[in-house]
Amino acid sequence: MAANIEIEAKVLISEKDYYNIVERFEDKIIKEYEQVNYYIDTNDFKLKKLGIGLRIRYCFNIYTMTIKCPLSEGLLEKDQIITKEAYLNFKNNNVFPEGSLKEFISMLGINIEELSILAHLRTLRKECDDGNPETTFSIDKNTYNKIVDYELELEGNNLTKVKELLKQIKDVEYIWINTTKQQCLENIKRRNRNHEAQHIENLKRINEKIYKNYYINSNNINYKIIDVFNSNERW
Repeated sequence: MAANIEIEAKVLISEKDYYNIVERFEDKIIKEYEQVNYYIDTNDFKLKKLGIGLRIRYCFNIYTMTIKCPLSEGLLEKDQIITKEAYLNFKNNNVFPEGSLKEFISMLGINIEELSILAHLRTLRKECDDGNPETTFSIDKNTYNKIVDYELELEGNNLTKVKELLKQIKDVEYIWINTTKQQCLENIKRRNRNHEAQHIENLKRINEKIYKNYYINSNNINYKIIDVFNSNERW
């Protein structure tokens, strides 16, 4: 079982800007592929209540089971490769794959027999060479529950690189959405980002910092602000 610390930054963009960015980074796209994430929990969301995310990702004909546990900064991520047969046996018969992740989850007091696949998300990903070997910059098109959205993702250990990358993509309008706390929680639930729901106040503080640094203090990044509800809340 492999383990590492993961730090991600994501930016939601419009369909129009998705295609503009793809065109702008066309010569830097080094890999393009489709992946499907199958999200796992109990029917009463025991993992979610612990702030833990569990999924099986199918990509490049490989099934990888991953668990993500929240840390003070970033996430502890543990991976385990499983066979297609193990995936199908779990999907169809709820027989959880054998291995170190099964042992790890059991140590958390979770009944393995209660776990099942509850949702899935399909992503068309374009990975770009951003000039930094310590980060991975991706342009994503996501489909889930008949909904399509678009986002940029930077994964690695240097979040300040996000601002540098955004500055490279001029003439693109990013979307900053003000909403209510309840709607924010519903969006997190829909995307199955359980660890974010458990740390919603910290998430708000991080977003406020991003807003200050990248919107108020930047003349190089073009944001459009949308108020989803007529409310004084800002989430």
